[in-house]
Formats: sequence, C-alpha cells, structure tokens
Amino acid sequence: MRRILFLVLTLMSTIVPNLAHAWWQPDWAYRKQVTIDAGPQGAALGADAGRTPVLVRLHTGNFSFADASETGADIRFVTSDDKVVLNHQIEQFDPLLGIALIWVDMPAVSAAAPQPLWMYYGNAKAPASGNGQRTFDPDYTLIYHFGEANVPARDTTAYGNNAQTTVPVIDGTVIGKGVQLGAAPLMLPASPSLKQEAGAPFSFSAWVRPDQLGPQQLLYARRDGANSLLIGIDSGIPFVQVNGQRTAPGQPVRAEQWSHIAVTADAANVVMYVGGRPSVSLPVALPAMNTVAAVGDDVESASGEFRQFTGAIDELRLSKVARPEGLVMADAVSQGSESRLTTFGVDEQQAGKSHFGFILSAMPLDAWLVVIVLGLMMAASWAIMINKSRTYGAISRANAEFMEHFHQTAGAPLEQLAVAGRLGADIKRDSSLWRLYAVAINEMNRRHERGYDMNAVSETTIGAIRAAMDGVMVRENERMANRMNWLSTAIEGAPYVGLFGTVIGIMLVFVVAAMAGAVDINSVAPGMAAALLCTAAGLGVAIPALFGYNWLAARAEAISADMAVFVDEFATRLAEEQGEGRQLRSVAQRA
Repeated sequence: MRRILFLVLTLMSTIVPNLAHAWWQPDWAYRKQVTIDAGPQGAALGADAGRTPVLVRLHTGNFSFADASETGADIRFVTSDDKVVLNHQIEQFDPLLGIALIWVDMPAVSAAAPQPLWMYYGNAKAPASGNGQRTFDPDYTLIYHFGEANVPARDTTAYGNNAQTTVPVIDGTVIGKGVQLGAAPLMLPASPSLKQEAGAPFSFSAWVRPDQLGPQQLLYARRDGANSLLIGIDSGIPFVQVNGQRTAPGQPVRAEQWSHIAVTADAANVVMYVGGRPSVSLPVALPAMNTVAAVGDDVESASGEFRQFTGAIDELRLSKVARPEGLVMADAVSQGSESRLTTFGVDEQQAGKSHFGFILSAMPLDAWLVVIVLGLMMAASWAIMINKSRTYGAISRANAEFMEHFHQTAGAPLEQLAVAGRLGADIKRDSSLWRLYAVAINEMNRRHERGYDMNAVSETTIGAIRAAMDGVMVRENERMANRMNWLSTAIEGAPYVGLFGTVIGIMLVFVVAAMAGAVDINSVAPGMAAALLCTAAGLGVAIPALFGYNWLAARAEAISADMAVFVDEFATRLAEEQGEGRQLRSVAQRA
C-alpha cells in the first residue's frame, strides 16, 4: 500500500505543475522558447543591463512564418512561468521575405543566469498588441527605426519627436532599414522633452557606417548660443566636443563598416563608447540647450569648421538619463545579425487546445490547497481499493482451491486434510475457509487430548465447535472491512471539501472584482471556473470511491457467504460422520 501511495503522489507531483503551466492561453496554437543569455556563454555583457529593449530577429531558419498571421499581430512574449505578458514592438514583419524584427521589453537583463521566455503565435483572431510607447522605457526621448520611406523619421516613443526633414531610406543596414546621409542633414525638433538642462544627464546612441574617413565629420550637433554639444568622427577617430573641449583620440572606426557609437553624460563626466566599450571621456557637464539639433551635419553649416557626415546611420536613440554601461554593451552586441544574446528553442504545438490548462493557471492558492487535500484523499482511496481488490482476489482463489480439496475428501475423516499435507502454502496463507477448518480441527484435537471419545461426539460438542468457527468468521469479516470506512469518508467528505473550496473561491472572485471595479465576464470568468474546479475535483474523488466501495462490498459479502456455507457444511458433515460411527458400533455390539 505504501508503494502504491508513493507512486500516485509522485505522478500527481509531476503532472499537476505541468498542467498548471503547460500553456499560456488555449487560443494560441504554437510557441517557441527564446532565451536571453547575457552571461559568458551568451553575449558576455560583463554587467547587468537592467531594463533593456531586446531585439528578436526572426527568419525562415528559426521561425515558421506560415503558422503566424500575415502581420505578426498574434505574436506574444510571455515569461517562462506563463504569467506575465511582456511589451513588444514589431519594427518589421515580412512573411514573403521571411524576416521579422521585434523589440521585446525585458524588465531586467542579468548576466548571472540565462532568462527563458515564451514566444506564442498561431491565433488568427488575436488583435495586434505591439506598442513602442510601452516597449521602450519613458527615459527614451527619441527613437528612430527609419522603417518608413519618403516621410520624416517617426519617433517611436510617446514624446512624438518626429524629424523635421526627410532623408533617403536604404535597405541592408544593421537592423532592417536605415538612412543615407551626406546630401542634407536630419533635423531634430526643439521640443520640451528634448530640452537639455545644465548638468542634466543625457545619452546618444546610433549605428554608423562611414563611406569614407574624412576630417571633422559630424554625427550629432546641437548649439545654443555659446553652448554646444558635438559628436563626430575625425579621420576615423570618434570624438565628443562640449563647449570647445574635445576628448582625446580613442578607438577608431573603419570606412564602410558598421560601428555602434554611444555617448552618455552625467553631472561630472561625458563618456564615449565604441562597440559597446568605453573609449574616451571628458570631465565636464553638459550645458543648457533648447534648440534644434542636426544629425549628419552642423546646425550652422556656414561655419566651415565641420563637414557633413557621408554614410549610413541606423537606430538613432536619445535619452534623458545616462544609460549604464551594461545597457550600452547590450545594444552594441545584440542588435547585429550575429547576436548571441538571444537563442531560440524548437517550436511546440499545443496538443488538442484544451481549456483545462488555462483553468488551472487561473487557480488561486486557496483553490490549490483544496485540490491538494482532495488529491491526498484520492490517492488514499485508490490505494485502499487496489489493495483490497488484490486481497479479496487472493482470498477467493484460495477458498476455491480449498473447497476443491475439501470435496475430494468426502467420505474420509474430516481431519484428513490437516494431516495429509495436500494443501499448498498459498492456500494456508490466504484462504479464510482454511482458517475456519483449522480452528475446528484444533477444537476436535483438544477434546481428544482431554480424553473425550471423538467417536461419539454429542450435539453439544458440535455446537461448541461451530461457535469457535463462527468466532473466526467474525474476525475474518472484520479484517475484510478494515479501512473500508476510509472509502466511505472519501465518498461523503470529498464533495463537501470541494464545495468548501468553490464557496471560498467565488467569494474571493467577487471581492477582487469589487475592489478593482471590474464586473465584466472576462474579469470574473477565470476565477469562477477555477472555483468550480474544486467541486469537480471533489466529485472526481467521490465517484470512483463510491463505485469501488460497492464493488468491494459485494466481493466481501460473497466471501462472507462462502464462510457461512462452509461452517454449515462442516457441521453437517461432522454430524453425519458421528451418526455413521454410532451405527457401526451398534452393529458390532449385536454381533
């Protein structure tokens, strides 16, 4: 019984959690595991990046576009426990070309351990949910993906800092599309969100590809009277210049090759990053500026000191905070085509699209406690039923074999079975009839040892032997009924336990709905379904226990009837033997 109970509990412990977190929602047919690995085996950032917009790059080699909607509206990113839906933005989704670029808002990218998440897809009815205003944190004040041609660059953030000029869009950049600079600058607006206070933090980042390495090429320029911030490349050496103070030469970039350049500023230092790593710094704070800015040229083109940047640029970002080194490194190493920050698992298809897993995932803690109690009751009842079934089966088989031997000795003395050694060990171990027979023979032998004449057994002696057999029969019935009361407890108690969980669950559903002010069916239906599952679980325990109890009770009654018949048959045969003995003795005396 203990082994059976342990097996049932083990199966429950492995099956229930898998059911509870088997699938996020049943309407999504497919999912793929995406792992964010910032550790040594992945992107090797060397530091935590914090909240990071991670680029997920899909292509025909790692994704089946035929199973998703034509626009990617059904794509969802969910944490590994299938509980939290992450914000995302689709920059490009082209099933004909077999390419997709999706930004996913990771709340915290850590270099300590890989972070798995699920990408769900395959739901034709799913509405679009991608939103860049939630995917990128509010400290980003301007983000250009350059995904639309022949229009000014559109700002992805909620600030709406769209470009004031239109520049040519090109394909084949680091991330989808970019722009070609050299003919005219990309002008940025002078909006309140882009206003720079004196000493306030600031960040700039972009992917750049110089066509040629000329002197004094400007990537970003902003001037307000005597105050200025200039970011550029001087003959292949990136630099930052604040109010005329320029950084020393640092790590160079190459012509016709993409490089990630970033600049962060706090109240005391300005740091330039090349390829995600710190290159040079300047111990100054940024001045106050509230004017337009230019990308690819100076805002004062007539000055003649600086030149236009001739080349391509992609993924331009401005922030009102100094981005940490880990985030800058994550941008530099993860946005290219050879990124090792994201790895993909195999595609999984939902089996049958069962709603049961969704109900389990909506169950609160109190419902799980009720289900666990019912699970223990079910395990105990099934263990009892299996054990009793095996015991009753063994008794029935042993009794049948014993009666066969008993009938074969008809006409011989009753004690012949006890002295002839014709019965096997399994009969003597399992047969209840053998135990009745053994106690009767022992009573006869005990009286013989006391000097009673067993050839002339009286009716009183037969009654005493029968009483001894009845006592053993009562003990056998008690042994068969042992633990059957546990089954009756499961039958009567399990539905009440399940109903208790349902009542508590419904109470909590209405309380939470009232506190949240949500009374629509979508807000209460999952909790109601989970609460009703407790009642279903209680019935699931009670119904098999009821059927098993009735079946076992019928088998126990049959065994008890066999014992009663055997007692009568043994007493009758004993009386017949004594009657024949008296007749033989009378004939001998007359002779």
